[in-house]
Formats: sequence, C-alpha cells, structure tokens
Amino acid sequence: MRFSSNRCALIVRRSISVLAAGAVALVLVAGAASVLGARARSVTTPYLVLAANDLGMHCGQADYSEMLILPPYNTLRAQVIRRGASEPDLITSGVTVKFALLHNTHSADKTNFWDFSFPALGNPLPDVGITGTRLQGTMVAPTGLVRDYAAVGIPITPIDDSGRELAYNLATITVERSGQVVARTQAVVPVSTEMSCNLCHNTPGVSTATDILRAHDRLHATNLESRKPVMCAECHGDNALGAPGQPGVSSLSSAMHLGHSTRMGSLNIANTCYACHPGVRTSCQRDVHSARGMTCTDCHGSMAAVGNPTRRPWIEEPSCGSCHQSRRPTFAFEQPGVLFRDSIGHSGVKCISCHSSPHAVTPAVTELDNVQSNLVQNRTGVLNDCTACHVGGAPGPFFHSVEH
Repeated sequence: MRFSSNRCALIVRRSISVLAAGAVALVLVAGAASVLGARARSVTTPYLVLAANDLGMHCGQADYSEMLILPPYNTLRAQVIRRGASEPDLITSGVTVKFALLHNTHSADKTNFWDFSFPALGNPLPDVGITGTRLQGTMVAPTGLVRDYAAVGIPITPIDDSGRELAYNLATITVERSGQVVARTQAVVPVSTEMSCNLCHNTPGVSTATDILRAHDRLHATNLESRKPVMCAECHGDNALGAPGQPGVSSLSSAMHLGHSTRMGSLNIANTCYACHPGVRTSCQRDVHSARGMTCTDCHGSMAAVGNPTRRPWIEEPSCGSCHQSRRPTFAFEQPGVLFRDSIGHSGVKCISCHSSPHAVTPAVTELDNVQSNLVQNRTGVLNDCTACHVGGAPGPFFHSVEH
C-alpha cells in the first residue's frame, strides 16, 4: 500500500504535537526491550563480524511534498575477521555478507518521499534508496584497498513495522560461507525526522516548508515556492549527496549554519544544535562523551565555525586526536588526514569496528548501541577483549593502534 497524504499529515502532526508538549520520554525508543529480546546470538565459529553505521545519525524528513533537504539514506559497514593466534585476518572475499532490518522491512508506506519527483536523485522505486539499496540484501564486497563490506543508502525511516517511532533500529548482519552462517552481529541504523524547523518557521496559515521557501524567495529573490517540491542541493552543494550545487552558491551546510548562527539565541533549548540535528527527544549525541557532559560544540565548534565557507562539509570533521593527543602524545588516534569513521589500525581493523559509530562511541548511553559489544565480549564498552579476535588471548605485548 502506498503512503497516503492523510498518513503523512498524521505523522507530521504527531511529531509536532509531541515536540510541543515537551515530551522527554522518547517514543522513538519505545519498545526497545522487545527489540532487544530478539537480538541475534553470536555464532561460535572461527569468524567474527563487526558492523557500524558510518555517521552515527541520519536526519530524515517526515514530509517531502514541498522541499527535500536529505532523502532516506543510511549506511552500514562491516568487517569480517578470521580468528587466529596472530594478527587479525581480515576476510575480503569468499564469504557473503547480508543485512536486514528485521523490525523495519518497508518504508514507502511510512513516508511520502517516493510520491514526489526528484530527477536529480533518479526517482527510485518504492522501498529502494537512491543508490539502489533496499532495507535488506547483500552488502557490497570490498575492492582494492577498501577493507569493509558496505550497504550504502539504506532507505530507512524512524517508524518500525508495528507503527512505533524508533530512531535506533537494529540491523542484523550475517556472514555466509559455502551456504552456512559463520558469523552474525547486530548494529544500530539510526534515523530521525526530528528536524524542528517549526520552532522558528511557524507563520500561521502556511506549512513550515512554505514558510521556509517564502523566506528564501524574499531574501534571495528566488521563486522556490512556485516550483515545489524543491531540492535544496540543486543549488547548494552537498557532499553527503555528491551534489556539486551551482557555481557561486554557498554549500548547503554553510548556508544553513551561517544563516542560522545569529538566530538561535531566542530558542529555549539548552543545546541549540538539537533544533535541527535530532534532537531534543532523539538525543543523537549518545556516546561516552555525552555521558561525561560534553556537547556538540566541544568537538564541532560553534555554528559559525561549522558554516565557514572554506570548510568542506562531511569531509572535514573533528579529530579524536585534537583532544586525546595531549594525554598520549605517542599514540595515533586516526590515520593522518583520514576521518575517524574511515581510519584503520591494528592490521586493518577500522576504528569504528571496535569503538562504534561517531556520536555513539561506546559505552553509549542508549542500550541498543551497546548490543554488539555485549554480543562480542559480554559487556559494554570499546571492544578490547583480545579473545574476540585472537584464539588463546593476546598474541604479544604490543598493540598496533592506527596504521600510517
């Protein structure tokens, strides 16, 4: 059944009304206990699989009828390791790695994204993402120097198949060799539509999107309202989508952050980043840093800094070493010039394989984000049980951190 406009309006009204009510008990994690009750069991074989989302959160939209900021899009990455007595043996061929969102198997009846035409995104079929990926399937095998299997552009929404709003969905990842399952894990695929533009864009009688487009037309002499739905990245370049934008027009990140950096003081929100990045209810920053009182700006800097026109959004991000290096000056926290989510160390194992996703670095404050570490080593926190990868314990006293 296709997504109806009435269903879309219901979801939008529900999201706005819950936010307006100041609800703290997030509906998005309701029923988490029942999901955890279905967690996969570790498979006792010589193989281990570790998986993580590469960004830690995806901002989606409840309604695409007037404008598109970001489409349904999420990415899982996984590494397969053959356990042994020496260094971790990364397996990049000879196995099939599959993923499935067991509690979120369809999306086209939960959002109206597929009801509108966005030619620049290829207008995919219902339940198919803009890269051709579905909500289950075979992950793309590594090629060249790439060390992980990938499912890029998963078109997930924050509503599971029972109708619950769920920001932190568990994907099950299985490894098959010669038709037999030899490894299994679970990892969170996070998504939220809690971009609360309505906090400021709330002119009576018009939708939030229309209010935004009218403001843009007034300030920049455009005619966006007359040609809805509008895709922001048509003009404002967006590295997340690989969209170059128009020459002379600021990137989407720069336009959004600089344009709003002087306007957030009037909002009664402790963390103003949560006005757009999910969110007061979602709390996308849920990692060990959050548990210790750190906030978004401790790593990312001010909105003006994030919106710096010379910055390359999604390519230039905070470095772990910028804070941790002073305490361990001889330790490499990332590869030089490589982001945490892409860095590898210890014989090719990725940082996120052991530490988990950005914004969900273990031990996370959300139970679902700790499922994989509990599966692998029966406790939360960074994966540092040597026997997870090494038969008989650590192979020696020296641990290789990041590869140079």
